[in-house]
Order: sequence, then structure tokens, then C-alpha cells
Amino acid sequence: MWVEDDLGGGAPPCLESYMEPAEGRVYRMYHGTSREAAQKIKVSGFKRSSKGMLGSGVYLSRDLKKASRYPLELPANQRVVLRVRVNVGKVIKIDRQDHPLQKTWHDYGYDTAWCPPNCGMVPSGLEEDCVWDPQRITVIYEMVPVMSVLR
Repeated sequence: MWVEDDLGGGAPPCLESYMEPAEGRVYRMYHGTSREAAQKIKVSGFKRSSKGMLGSGVYLSRDLKKASRYPLELPANQRVVLRVRVNVGKVIKIDRQDHPLQKTWHDYGYDTAWCPPNCGMVPSGLEEDCVWDPQRITVIYEMVPVMSVLR
């Protein structure tokens, strides 16, 4: 289990990634990226991607293993992981391909789309979250991907 002491007073403990995030709660998540992109994010904040499995948004995971693998095209020694604080707001579970709200969830009032592990959506079988509003995400610090989880 992770200790959530750096999320501020009253922050709930981080749930295991297989448990659905609770609406309106704050969680520790991770975002894998390149060193160059991490510097830009730390200066200017996150930007929504224009596309992806869950549509537009910022892609994160509560699973360090997942974030440590990204970006897929970069060797591990060129990757970094940003540890972040996320207020998930209103959450929808997207647990299958062709879910009716797979890419349009934000249009229906949701702030975060959650893809649970082992649901068949993600080839790795690991959890993924997509947060619509980058303002819901605060960088805590930059870390080196954990090599033991890359195997």
C-alpha cells in the first residue's frame, strides 16, 4: 500500500488499482512520459491529448507498473514518471470496447473515465484513467521508472 501523506490533510488512502475510484476523491496517480515532455508539463501543466482509447484527456494510472512503461517507443533510461495528485470528480467506468460512452463520456458530465484492469481494453491488463480537465492534476514530483516493474 502507498502512504498518501503528501496529498494534504484529509486525503484518502490510494485504492488498489482494481477498485473503482470514488467520485470527488483525491488519488495519487502516475504519468509516464519523456524527460523533455516532463519539463514542459512541470512548467505549463498537462495538456489534453486529442485522441486515445478513451478519447480526449490526460492519461494516467494509479498503477506505477503501467506508467513506468510509457512512452512505449522510448528505452526505459529515457523515460520518467510524474507522480501526481488528481481530484477525479465524477467518474465513469468504461470496461469494454465499444462502450456507448467510450469517447464521449465528458459530454455526459463525467470528469474521469476509469478503465479497470483485466477488462480487455488495455493489452497490458493494467488500470488506466483519463482525466478531462488538466486543472484537476497537480504534479507532486518526477521520478525514475521502477525498473523491476518493467520486466
